[in-house]
Amino acid sequence: MGVIVNKKNDDNELTRRINADLRAKMEGNTGVEKDAKTPDFAEDAEYMKDLKKTGKFGWVWILLVVLAIVILIGVGISLNK
Repeated sequence: MGVIVNKKNDDNELTRRINADLRAKMEGNTGVEKDAKTPDFAEDAEYMKDLKKTGKFGWVWILLVVLAIVILIGVGISLNK
């Protein structure tokens, strides 16, 4: 379903009706009203139960990846000379 809406002053009523219709369909599909705390219910998903937060040394992995990229670029430049 697609509706093309041009932004004009006299289309405010049409836009409001389309938004209300889409909002009603969204709430009807989930069966639960949208909550501000968990808007997409991702925290209740099965895959989220086994995940852990990044430790305090997570920045070391980022540093190692950046260092590896720099080394690869340096080796590539030195081989081209």
